[in-house]
Amino acid sequence: MGILTADMKRVVAEQRLGFVATVSSDGTPNLSPKGTMLVRDDDSIMFGEIRSPGTLASLKTNPAMEINFVDPFARKGYRFKGKARLVERRTDEFETLIPRFAQYGALVAKINRIIVLEIAKASPITSPAYDVGSTEPELRAHWRAYFESIQPKG
Repeated sequence: MGILTADMKRVVAEQRLGFVATVSSDGTPNLSPKGTMLVRDDDSIMFGEIRSPGTLASLKTNPAMEINFVDPFARKGYRFKGKARLVERRTDEFETLIPRFAQYGALVAKINRIIVLEIAKASPITSPAYDVGSTEPELRAHWRAYFESIQPKG
């Protein structure tokens, strides 16, 4: 059995947008949202690298990476830590993996390489609102109303 549970896989598939943290060469954090996330297998997550100069520069000096996925309505999610590796174009592995990105349509042609996070540790993320007794239905209703209220009108 792998690290990723069925619920972790569900959250990655539903949220799609993952926040990727790496360590820059000067030791400072580099955080970047990535919108082409997919579960690769029971122990890894992957995304298509399209426009990620900071992430790539960081990974060249330090392969440590964390990806966070949070449902903005439920205020729950997961964090995944491990080591990243680059899968370059014109390799057998790239050619095997790239068809799995078909759901991203025209963006697939823009994928320069695939970045795979080999997960060493996974843990849940929950809002402190749960600590004071809020329920998931209450939080979903609150945040649904909030996000609706900030959308442009007309």
